[in-house]
Amino acid sequence: MKKRRLGSSDLYVSELSLGCMSLAPELGNENEKIVKTALDHGINYFDTADLYGFGWNEEFIGKTLKDVRQDIILATKGGNDWSQPGDGWKWNPSKAYIKSALKDSLKRLQTDYIDLYQLHGGTIDDPLDETIEAFDELVSEGYIRYYGISSIRPNTINYFAEHSNIQSIMMQYSLLDRRPEELFPFLASKDISVIARGPVAKGWLSEKAFQKSADGKFLHHTGADIQKKIEKSKDVLGDKNITHAALQYVLQQKPVATASAGASSVEQLLENIKTFESPPLSEAESESLRSIFPAEIYETHRA
Repeated sequence: MKKRRLGSSDLYVSELSLGCMSLAPELGNENEKIVKTALDHGINYFDTADLYGFGWNEEFIGKTLKDVRQDIILATKGGNDWSQPGDGWKWNPSKAYIKSALKDSLKRLQTDYIDLYQLHGGTIDDPLDETIEAFDELVSEGYIRYYGISSIRPNTINYFAEHSNIQSIMMQYSLLDRRPEELFPFLASKDISVIARGPVAKGWLSEKAFQKSADGKFLHHTGADIQKKIEKSKDVLGDKNITHAALQYVLQQKPVATASAGASSVEQLLENIKTFESPPLSEAESESLRSIFPAEIYETHRA
């Protein structure tokens, strides 16, 4: 599988990566099979977070990947404080908490460094300079190699792009959510990569869309509307699988470095991997998809 440079770093990530949020205790042995299948097919970027399963996800990834740690790029996220008793959490981007949470993640992941540590959210009202200072110190101390943020807020993204050394933005991005495209020229000018999460929109950009309720929703799209758009796409794509087309479209866009897709079964992961056996989208096909799935803009968090 081809790899792309993440920002201006020396990290080269596989074009398809594994978003680990879909892994869960109830999947049992399937979890390990999914991770091993990803490795076998050249996926080298694994993205988790301390909040997923309240630490379970990091613990599983750490245990499963410890023998290949030097061969992979390991990413996690922090900023959601769930240290208090109960099932809830609160947002805490303070320097003290970020640095403490990272060290807890290191223990769960059974490693002494993180390749990419990401702020798991954030708003323009946060103490952003303090947060940035925490990340810069973690780099200088050798606990993390690089850092980024996971955000869909333009104002927060712009601040970090102008005032920090972030290498990446993780953003929800797919044919059903093309809002990030308005930010792509700016991010490309800053040499900041996009990690596209949700590139198949929770399965709506697949044949499984027709097994979902027409009354279902993804953002403002109804299930019925999505199903109609996929039918229109088939007239353009011919035999090409809509999932493969959706992933290819995302990966065509500069500055996307990787499509971080989750998988709750080996079958689902293998379907995503088959994208790279399929002929690439032509410019005419891409233009038709843009017409069928028109872009919108972010309506909030702009100033």
